[in-house]
Amino acid sequence: MVAVRGVRTKTLEYCFLNMKSKYLYIVAILMLLMASCANRGQGPQGGPRDTIPPKVLKESPLNGVLAYQGKKIEVTFDEYIQLDDIQNNVLISPPQQNPPEVKAVGKTLAVTFQEPLQDSTTYTINFGAAICDYNEKVPLEGYVFAFSTGDHIDSLAISGRVYDAATLNPKPAVLVGIHRNTTDSALSVFPFTRVARSDSEGNFTIRNIQPGQYRLYALNDISRDYLYQPGEGLAFYDSLITPSFEIHMHSDTLWRDTIALDTITGDTLFTRLPDSIMHHAVTHLYPDSLVLWYFEESKQRQYFQGVRREEQHAFTLIFSAPQTAMPVIRALRPSEMDSLNKDSAWVDFTDYSLLQVSTNMDTITYWLTDSAAISMDSIYFQMQYHVTDSIYNLVPQTDTVLAVYRRPRMSDKAREAVERKKRERKLELKSNASNSFDIFDTLDVTSTFPLASVHDSLFHLFHKVDTIFQPLPFEILRSDSADMHLYLVANLLPEESYQLKIDSAACVDIYGIGNDSIQKNIKLKSKNDYSSLRVKMATLDTRARIQLLDEKEKIVKELPATIDGAFFQYLKPTTFYLRLYIDLNGDGQWTTGDWMQRRQPEPIYYYPKKLKLRANWDFEEVFDHLARPQVLSKPKALISKDVKKK
Repeated sequence: MVAVRGVRTKTLEYCFLNMKSKYLYIVAILMLLMASCANRGQGPQGGPRDTIPPKVLKESPLNGVLAYQGKKIEVTFDEYIQLDDIQNNVLISPPQQNPPEVKAVGKTLAVTFQEPLQDSTTYTINFGAAICDYNEKVPLEGYVFAFSTGDHIDSLAISGRVYDAATLNPKPAVLVGIHRNTTDSALSVFPFTRVARSDSEGNFTIRNIQPGQYRLYALNDISRDYLYQPGEGLAFYDSLITPSFEIHMHSDTLWRDTIALDTITGDTLFTRLPDSIMHHAVTHLYPDSLVLWYFEESKQRQYFQGVRREEQHAFTLIFSAPQTAMPVIRALRPSEMDSLNKDSAWVDFTDYSLLQVSTNMDTITYWLTDSAAISMDSIYFQMQYHVTDSIYNLVPQTDTVLAVYRRPRMSDKAREAVERKKRERKLELKSNASNSFDIFDTLDVTSTFPLASVHDSLFHLFHKVDTIFQPLPFEILRSDSADMHLYLVANLLPEESYQLKIDSAACVDIYGIGNDSIQKNIKLKSKNDYSSLRVKMATLDTRARIQLLDEKEKIVKELPATIDGAFFQYLKPTTFYLRLYIDLNGDGQWTTGDWMQRRQPEPIYYYPKKLKLRANWDFEEVFDHLARPQVLSKPKALISKDVKKK
């Protein structure tokens, strides 16, 4: 029995060891499989984000190759790549009418030319931020490939910055180019000789330029033809550009380290002694600090945008720009329209309508006054007006226009309620009168419909003296052709109380509907609720106009510069900024540039600090617009957020 038990024990031990070895074998296989999976590119999860851009390993042909006659360029990177926004990132100079095909396959970038290359010409392909790694989309910034079809590569370059003339913000993503043809017409007739594109901070560098004289431009090339088209924003440098270079010798000192032992303290001392001086040449390319002022011309394309008829009793014509002359409309009869029944009802609405024209004449509203015209859901008419052609000349045009009123879907009960409300309606009048009325505001009354009559005698304004309201003289001024906006001009004093009363039927609209009586209490704010600001110029320019801006760069007030300064009164205690422009043409407003007249935009300068005004305080600031460069004057807080992000 003992022997048997011994045999069984050994057998069990053997089985256990055998199972253990098998287990270890399985574990080893699993570990190998896991390692194999890891090698397939999954990698560990988590960890720091890859921030290293792709690295160039091989170029075919080599960057800088001469006498190149091929049609394809290939660049191999150390990792898989992808291309981002090729159209806006990749730029070839000189430009080609048929841009090259740019593709990414695996780790290789391929550029295939679609048209023959020019003889004895240096080409530059700037990839911008187009080349990115495949996983994290980290861009390889500033990779440029240059080659020549001749026996040398042109090596001159110019650089600078593009600014928006209206805001002084850097102007990104605009085409910057030079013309060897220095005539004024070249910008509209010939493609650029060489081009670049401004980066996110407005910086540009045009490389590989031949010696000579050039015209320099920036262009918002919407048409992508490398030519200036009317309506495209642009910038131009006033004088000719002559690229050049200078070689400067720089000296660098090479140092050697020595180790010594302090015999007193026993400390080890490390010292650096000059070993040798190395001289090397540095090439500087000029000009390198050019400034271009980008602007958009005030010229606007004039065309008809469409018609709007949100209410049955009116329709509005909308134009892209202020009209130089009123359009002429003629109501079309059913017989003139194939889509209409010739026997259908018709009315000449032009005989029964009131015109309301916006201040800048870009919207014109026809208020229908005849019930038959109002009931017509579809109004057809012929319109004669002016549009701008390709060179901004005004030419006549005739269109057929349909103004449609689309009735809202509703039940019969709901429709009856709407009709009853219309029959019972009163003319609605609104006023800005309040118990917190700003000193500088003008009291006004607005109507929802054009007014046929305004009875001044039924308007009353009272001044509260002690506890008694006494009549106060005032004048009613009209603001538009439809009398929909009335201004009540009176001498209102700070901290005083007033009352506005409007009797029933004081105003009657063109549909014969009068208003209900209205009563509004008015309380003017105290002078102590405001602050004032006097702005003086360190160097007075009487052509200057000073603008007060809010934090969104909206103009709050504008005053001319005088020897006593520009005095801004009754300002709300908040944050403001200052800006001035030199009104060169004396028209009282900032004037943009004009390419045809070779006129630059009027210069703008910013006060470098923000102003935090407090209530019941009088502030005075001295604006030295010549103290720092114009391009550095704008406070950082006002620089466009879009520019900052880029």
